[in-house]
Amino acid sequence: MVKRAGGALLLGIRMDRASPVPIGTQLYTSLRELMLSGAIATGFRLPATRTLAKELSVSRTTVVDAFERLIAEGLIISRVGSGTFVSDVLDAERPRPALPTDQSEALPAKPKLSDAMDHAISKFSSRARLPYQSGAFVTALPAYDVFPMAQWSRIAAGLWRGARADVLGYGEPFGLTRLREAISAHLRGNRGISCEAGQIFIVGGAQQAFYLIGSALLDPGDRVWFENPGAIGARNSLIACGADLVPVPVDRDGLVVEEGERLSPSFRLAFVTPSHQQPMSRIMSLERRFALLRAAQRAQAWIIEDDYDGEFFFGRQPIATLKSIDQTGLVIYVGTFSKSLFPALRLGFMLVPPALVESFERITASFIQGVPTSIQAAVAEFIQGGHFATHIRRMRGVYAERHETLIEQARQHLGGLLDVVPTESGLHTIGLLPPRISERTATRSAAEQGVIVSPIDRFSIAPTAFNGLVLGFGAANPREIREGIARLAPVLEALA
Repeated sequence: MVKRAGGALLLGIRMDRASPVPIGTQLYTSLRELMLSGAIATGFRLPATRTLAKELSVSRTTVVDAFERLIAEGLIISRVGSGTFVSDVLDAERPRPALPTDQSEALPAKPKLSDAMDHAISKFSSRARLPYQSGAFVTALPAYDVFPMAQWSRIAAGLWRGARADVLGYGEPFGLTRLREAISAHLRGNRGISCEAGQIFIVGGAQQAFYLIGSALLDPGDRVWFENPGAIGARNSLIACGADLVPVPVDRDGLVVEEGERLSPSFRLAFVTPSHQQPMSRIMSLERRFALLRAAQRAQAWIIEDDYDGEFFFGRQPIATLKSIDQTGLVIYVGTFSKSLFPALRLGFMLVPPALVESFERITASFIQGVPTSIQAAVAEFIQGGHFATHIRRMRGVYAERHETLIEQARQHLGGLLDVVPTESGLHTIGLLPPRISERTATRSAAEQGVIVSPIDRFSIAPTAFNGLVLGFGAANPREIREGIARLAPVLEALA
């Protein structure tokens, strides 16, 4: 037991000698917490350093160092010939807790948010995001099991062995020049988009791109055409910018432009996923694309094209981008490496029309620090070394096989229960349920059997006529897909 030998009795101090935290730091932290909490009152005299060292079985140097740190902070003062005392300044500056008159007043008050964010939170989806573990039938995840990890590791390790200035600094504000050049070359050669590296801006994922675009182009209350059902991340980003989302329905040809013009002929922005509609997995027809471009030109509105997994077509022909046929200069193309490589990169890019380049240069140079240079350099090397093209080509085959497995297994085991719709691209598709089976009930029941599916209405901001499930096949190998269907079938049979 600690014995009193002049000064406060410091029973609250505990030294954990097995901890990796140095003993001196533990002592300093313990003393500081006792003072800030009021456990040691102002004006109390502390034990002499020699006394405290003996009581705690530490060296006197350790105690002296802790005292000196506290003196430097102004928490204690040393008086020659008198000792060391807790500072009166601490007592004067420490806020006093309110004295509640009843139990309800003792509860912490809800912090006030800005009106804009308070409004946005009320519009965000309240449903939890899907788990980020691969398997049947999780959406939005690529195939981790076939990613060329050894090749990627060699590239990343080589960069870290290079000049420190190349990987440790803030980096270029618009993105690493080498990566911007690599992306623009890839878009010209593989996505049919005419562009220059100066139009490319590197960001921390597609969702940051949507928020930056919304912040730059929208005033609170501006109307935004949004696919219904549509992408949740983009929806939340635009809501946070104050957008008034107009739920425009989609059909087998994509966004129904005529309905958008009926609902809101004057709009500021439209958000679309034309290469692989999220979540309905449809491809926007050429006729609809031209109609959307004409509508935007009439309204002088911008269009965000989210090409989140358009690289992975496995139909007969590559899927053209909306940007590749844009002659209006109103399409802002957003891409991400979360699906084509892996999500942990947190790496995306915006391709902005020439009219917006100068504005986005000022925006990104002013307050966007961007993605770590080392990550950008690794992706640039991966693309320019030809590895990215090889990886994409391989993954098209992998996803085609997984898609075919899903379709075949569904035909064999889910007839009359879930009509799984074939797709030509991407990492997911949908299955339509008969009216007698609720998509939300099916989702909950499937989860109880270890099968992750998502109801279509999770992606909706207004009621739709769809009743079905979103099925991801990218992150599940053929064996997992077969097992997932085998567990899902009895669940749907029981509900039917």
